[in-house]
Amino acid sequence: MLQQPTLNALRQLNLYAMAEALDEQSRLPQIQDLPFDDRLGLLLDRELCARDQRRLTRLLKLAHLKQNACVEDIDYRGSRGLDRSKVMALIQNTWIRQGHNLLITGATGTGKTWLGCALGHQACRQGLSVRYLRLPRLFEELRIRHGDGSFGRYLNTLAKVDLIILDDWGLAPMNGEDVRDLLEIIDDRVNQQATLITSQLPVDHWHEYLGEPTVADAVLDRLLQSAHRLDLKGDSLRRHRDAHGTPKLDPS
Repeated sequence: MLQQPTLNALRQLNLYAMAEALDEQSRLPQIQDLPFDDRLGLLLDRELCARDQRRLTRLLKLAHLKQNACVEDIDYRGSRGLDRSKVMALIQNTWIRQGHNLLITGATGTGKTWLGCALGHQACRQGLSVRYLRLPRLFEELRIRHGDGSFGRYLNTLAKVDLIILDDWGLAPMNGEDVRDLLEIIDDRVNQQATLITSQLPVDHWHEYLGEPTVADAVLDRLLQSAHRLDLKGDSLRRHRDAHGTPKLDPS
């Protein structure tokens, strides 16, 4: 049987990895002795792996994660206050699929953003869509979209994302329009999609931060009713010293 027509057919079907694997098999005499089912299984495994990698690459590109972090590198030192069993449960991403929220609080430099990005990366690995947004820049974006008439379309786009990471909650003041826009975003996601928030402010101070009492009640009611919490402890992890006493960046 001529192999080139088969390769051409696979490429026409967009099975490029499978075609590449078949071409490689033709140059490996030992492969020819394998049963047909085994050879076919190897071809299918190659195609599935390639598709998984392309999907992950696409999801990570759309996520715009601020830091290149992964859950395998999480620092569980006791001084950080991280419960390993709780984090391991979060890594399973059941909370995201159930539309729950996660609130990560702690002082500057304790690794809130890094941990949020690690969990976002893990979600992408499992085929979930993620969007990282710094809250101050999000409000700038929303003001622009109010002006050009695309605000509604943007809200619809955000509402479809499996996990939104809102970083730097409480870092910059919010005006009344910001708080109302935030309510629109949160309301679209209640019990449907997950939201992860990182903040230096303890949750008990969020109502005061949001300002408008009625809207603040509505926002917090939606955020807290199905929320997991992680409160990071300890000193800043941004810098530590190596064996020679030279400061270097800590990945957390």
